[in-house]
Amino acid sequence: MLILFIIAAIVFRIVMLAISMRNEKALRQNGAIEYGSRNSRWLALAHIAFYIAASIEGLARPTSFDLVTIIGLVLYGFGAVMLLIVSSLLGRFWTVKLMIARDHVLRTHPLFRWVRHPNYYLNILPELFGFALTLHAFFTLVVGLAIYAVPLGIRILQEERAMRKHFPGY
Repeated sequence: MLILFIIAAIVFRIVMLAISMRNEKALRQNGAIEYGSRNSRWLALAHIAFYIAASIEGLARPTSFDLVTIIGLVLYGFGAVMLLIVSSLLGRFWTVKLMIARDHVLRTHPLFRWVRHPNYYLNILPELFGFALTLHAFFTLVVGLAIYAVPLGIRILQEERAMRKHFPGY
């Protein structure tokens, strides 16, 4: 079961990455500006490393299907659904990179008013917590999340600066 969960999670991420790349290509063709490209690479590397570390840790020892697994699956599922919602709400502007298009429109959906960075707080963090908990990868959860927090924190600061620059009153 764990291997199926890992495969499904990776396939889901690859599909979302393909959507991101399609959107990024169109945005670049229309003159979008990318911010924090170096940090985006670190963030992607941290995400991949987290998945690999949690998968290895989870598969290295036998685990049982228990309450921790259920909580992990629920958190992961919540994060995945939130990614679909956020990417749908942002439409062609959604990418895994920090890009601002010339015709970028500030989304005013209530989700963006209630949670300042829903893609990070409602997708990425629950996804990573859920992935690690499902696999009982507690070491990866603690150490990996601490490492991941560095480029994620930088990304949030970069996004705040870019949004304030492009959207007065943000």
